[in-house]
Amino acid sequence: MTKEKRNKLISLNLEEKISISKNIIKEAINKFGRDKIAIAWTGGKDSTTMIWLYREVCNELSIQLPRCIFIDEGDVFDEIIEHIEQTRRKWDIDLTILRNEDILKKIKKIRDIIKIKELNDRNKKELKLIGFEGDEFLFEPESYVGNHLMKTVPLKIFIEENGIEAISTAIRWDEQEAREDEEFFSPREKPKHTRIHPILHFRERDIWHTILKYKIPYCRLYEQGYRSLGSRYNTQKLSDLPAWEQDLESTPERAGRGQEKEKIMDQLRQLGYM
Repeated sequence: MTKEKRNKLISLNLEEKISISKNIIKEAINKFGRDKIAIAWTGGKDSTTMIWLYREVCNELSIQLPRCIFIDEGDVFDEIIEHIEQTRRKWDIDLTILRNEDILKKIKKIRDIIKIKELNDRNKKELKLIGFEGDEFLFEPESYVGNHLMKTVPLKIFIEENGIEAISTAIRWDEQEAREDEEFFSPREKPKHTRIHPILHFRERDIWHTILKYKIPYCRLYEQGYRSLGSRYNTQKLSDLPAWEQDLESTPERAGRGQEKEKIMDQLRQLGYM
């Protein structure tokens, strides 16, 4: 998609953007079928808004919502878990929680040492895939190694074991420069599937306008000043104002996130991260 077309979509009003998102979701359901789609839910503002859009479409089509998946990387905010559980019950969501249990059973806290020789064959294979040659590493879910093992690997296994043909994620063009060239439908390999991106054309401000207008549930950390939510150990708030009252247009949305991950986002996405 050309930059000119992206900018045109970004400049649309909120209701036009919602309409486009719904059409993308309808196209996805028609192409892949409800049972072959999984919706990635982080508990954040974007993915919860995406699920709301799916619910709207599924209600129009009189079908059930596709299954949702939540990746527990081992250092999740309690407030996110609370939001996920409350919204799951309220919206009657079919939710599968993905974990790399082989890693989690070996650690108790952030920066615990993981010895490669103690890992299962799948994790050893994935470490070779990303070129890791050490004998051990520190458990940090948002490091290069940690992100791949704790997030991408459980997602890959889920796709492989469940015959999933499409994963819907809530990335946006304006959120991170590594995502600014994405398309609404993006074929992937290893494992073979398609990424569906229904809200690429939304801005951060659009997300909050949608949430507040349609009373979509959100994690209470946003009220405390957080704008982007990652692992507890390297996520912080940069203001005491609620997220939607901050200067969203002139300050970086992900400035409160661990910047090591931000710098290698393109590499992580090539390996299968969202």
